[in-house]
Amino acid sequence: MAEITAQMVKELRESTGAGMMDCKNALKETDGDFDKAVQLLREKGLGKADKKADRLAAEGLVSVKVSDDFKCATVSEINSETDFVAKNEQFIALTKDTTAHIQAKSLENVEQLHSSEINGVKFEEYLKSQIATIGENLVVRRFATLKAGANGVVNGYIHTNGRVGVVIAAACDSEATASKCGEFLKHICMHIAAMKPSYLSYEDLDMEFVENEYKALVAELEKENEERRRLKDPNKPEHKIPKFASRKQLTQEVIQAAEEAIKAELQAQGKPEKIWPNIIPGKLNSFIADNSQLDSRLTLMGQFYVMDDKKTIEQVIAEKEKEFGGTIKIVEFIRFEVGEGLEKKTEDFAAEVAAQIG
Repeated sequence: MAEITAQMVKELRESTGAGMMDCKNALKETDGDFDKAVQLLREKGLGKADKKADRLAAEGLVSVKVSDDFKCATVSEINSETDFVAKNEQFIALTKDTTAHIQAKSLENVEQLHSSEINGVKFEEYLKSQIATIGENLVVRRFATLKAGANGVVNGYIHTNGRVGVVIAAACDSEATASKCGEFLKHICMHIAAMKPSYLSYEDLDMEFVENEYKALVAELEKENEERRRLKDPNKPEHKIPKFASRKQLTQEVIQAAEEAIKAELQAQGKPEKIWPNIIPGKLNSFIADNSQLDSRLTLMGQFYVMDDKKTIEQVIAEKEKEFGGTIKIVEFIRFEVGEGLEKKTEDFAAEVAAQIG
């Protein structure tokens, strides 16, 4: 049995919002495994999903460079030690120059970057000179480039705080359609920056993951229903508990069964059969929406558009296809946020004071 420290309990509590004893017990049950403890709490309806962003501790900037012909888009993250330096004009220029250099040289990894030449010197030496001038350690942490294929188009977006950047690539039926997509794709990037989708489509979800998330979703909704029953607020009815969490689970047999249940319901209500075709599609869409809540939380195509929350991204794209007179298929997107995936340093105030005293 792993030792369960106060620091472990504190971190789990901060990440999930669950009670202290619930966190301690979850860590005991999972032998100190943080991720399993998060999942256990969620299945019991005691905590929310572990938000990695809440545990980040890094400064720096994300930079985006889109080529003039919208055929190549690069995003990079360069870390600094302090937020003060991240606002320094020289550091800002460094991030832009580095991103442009990565794109121009078609570099694929940090090792290639350091051995490449910029302004007549090796990038590694160039970065050292910048570190010496700026006065802080600087690290090119990661970068990625998306390139458009035939009839393809890319675009990107950098949030005003410089901490979040997105690049996206789409394939179209023709160059004419691709040429019309630039601004629209930038808006999709803005949505991605704000809503943080983890996947492109429900098709990218692993079935085991979906099944585990379904358990957590049901526990979450049942917990909220308990509170709604207690409050007895007529404006907050109880949630319907779905049978599924994702379109990944909605096989043709499931859809057919749902359609038959809708027909039986209409028959029981005495609705004339001649009007059923006008009613069934809407009810079927409601069934799919109720049973694909995981998609609307995690997948880009299933999320409701931040600029029109009555439509999903999938529906908005379909509308644009009609407007532009062609097809648009999102191929890939990449979202960088400063410090993403980095853990906070454990802070021991007493030890810090002792070190300063010497």
